[in-house]
Amino acid sequence: MLLCDHASNRVPACLNNLGLSDEQLSSHIGWDPGAALLAKALAARLDAPLLLSNYSRLVIDCNRPPTAADSIPTIIDGTVIPGNAGLSADDAQLRRSSLFDPYHDAIRQLLDARDTRATRLLSIHSFTPSLAGVERPWSVGVCYRLDATWAAQWLATLRGSLTDSVGDNQPYEIELHIDYTLPVHSEARQLPGVMLEIRQDKLQDQDGVQRWSELTAQCWLSMVC
Repeated sequence: MLLCDHASNRVPACLNNLGLSDEQLSSHIGWDPGAALLAKALAARLDAPLLLSNYSRLVIDCNRPPTAADSIPTIIDGTVIPGNAGLSADDAQLRRSSLFDPYHDAIRQLLDARDTRATRLLSIHSFTPSLAGVERPWSVGVCYRLDATWAAQWLATLRGSLTDSVGDNQPYEIELHIDYTLPVHSEARQLPGVMLEIRQDKLQDQDGVQRWSELTAQCWLSMVC
């Protein structure tokens, strides 16, 4: 079972790019570059179902609880998001009902349909090499909260396959007030699950995507076979 959040930098036409330039929307603030290409390649290699979010995290973040302050961010990595300033409760609810809820309903339906099958949940993301002026040395990170057992397998397998630095709950930890996908769809169902974060400069071209899809698929198969 594979999931990918922040896969697109699309913004509904009626929102006029949220007042941002195309260049800003194409940067890491608008989406996770390379994540969708990696997730698609990995899903094909493993013959696994894949769900992708279709709009930018700046419209509504599909990996944040709707109650989180940055569910619809007004500023991200120093960039102000004009189209999110002063958003009414009705407009926020419209974004949730149009984009957030259908995405997570689709995940629930897929997991419900697999109720009698062994299932593991992998959330694919990518992260910027530098955030707020701080360099991030990890090539890949394994992020988790309750499911330390499967995370430990990922960490050991990746470290055995790479000379690159592998982050343990880096560049992010899974936290209830910040994260939604793993707590709701993995932990609540007691399914093994991790969030895999690959640094964006590793996914800049097709060669990078191919390398990381092969590596990730090999790791997955070595753990579940």
